[in-house]
Amino acid sequence: MNRPASVQPSGTPFRLVVTGGGTGGHTYPALTAVRTLQARLAAEGRALDVLWIGTANGLEARVAPAEGIRFEPVATGKIRRSANPLKLVSPANVRDMARVPLGAFQARALISRYQPDVVLATGGYVAVPVGLAAKACRRPLVVHEQTVRLGLANKVLARVAARVAVSSPSTLPLLPESARPTAAVTGNPVRPEVLAGSADKAVAALGLHRFDRRLPTVYVTGGAQGSAQINTLVAEILPWLLTCANVVHQCGPANEAGLRERAAGLPADLADRYLLTGYVGSELPDLLALADVVVSRSGAGTLAELTALGKAAVFVPLASSAGNEQAHNARHLQDAGAAVALTGEVTATALREAVAPLLAEPARRADMAQQARRHGRPDAAERLVDVLLEAAAR
Repeated sequence: MNRPASVQPSGTPFRLVVTGGGTGGHTYPALTAVRTLQARLAAEGRALDVLWIGTANGLEARVAPAEGIRFEPVATGKIRRSANPLKLVSPANVRDMARVPLGAFQARALISRYQPDVVLATGGYVAVPVGLAAKACRRPLVVHEQTVRLGLANKVLARVAARVAVSSPSTLPLLPESARPTAAVTGNPVRPEVLAGSADKAVAALGLHRFDRRLPTVYVTGGAQGSAQINTLVAEILPWLLTCANVVHQCGPANEAGLRERAAGLPADLADRYLLTGYVGSELPDLLALADVVVSRSGAGTLAELTALGKAAVFVPLASSAGNEQAHNARHLQDAGAAVALTGEVTATALREAVAPLLAEPARRADMAQQARRHGRPDAAERLVDVLLEAAAR
């Protein structure tokens, strides 16, 4: 596949504005795209000059400077959605809406002064004023949507974007008609290190030498802070689960002591196959390589990683996610035979019934992993960089 070349002389830095954040789901795909673009340009002998515009208290305000990226905050207003129209005029919404004009003014001043070759917006309420400022300053805007359904910010920005990049073909019909002709299915960028894990390294790094490698390994995670719901469900079926699998359970630092107390009564032979940890850091790629089945939430980043790797998964979506997006993500894969989605009032019995056949039947587990891999796009960051360069060349 021919990659688009950058459009300016090799001595001229390519100028990129990134906006989006608030959560890791918006922040980390943008960061992966930045690093991929940087590598692409470096191969051509060009530098990348990046400005990240975000919220002063969002995750991006910590991540961008830590990665050596210049960061500028703008005022933002988060509109809290509700089925009750009266709640839209709540005091919090009114205060936030009053900040929108200030944020728009600040964003336009930054874009006008910086004159980027292209602007990348990955969602979150901060993206709206920056994306609109890009349009007003006649700078090409690329919008990237991580989830199956369009987020509120991206619904607004898709109408003024030069290009829209989506993670799934099923998102295309949800775009405004004017945006569909220039839309591209790129997938959701996944950090390269996630795709390069080693199961043996996980065993060594986490001290899993007593695991029975003849049995499948289940990785349970509720994200960095853990999930009380998933922790409770797994704790209830743990004695059974350990009779047919090794289990690595990342429970969140605040939940570790209570779960460790609960697991203290496990028979020694079962306890040898159970690792409880509050947090998983740099070992994550290796742990994912070791895992045969993953039990987790179904955020966009998690889906991107698990499908790129081709992992059988049982999803317990976060019911309070914006627009119920996690349930939509999980059902989308379940409909394709690429995962199991447990929605509504999830019980320990339901979790056991979902996991049991995947552990007992290697062929079923392999088929689900294969279907997941068909939905994965490990080259998503490269595809998104293609779109950025194409938009800049217009």
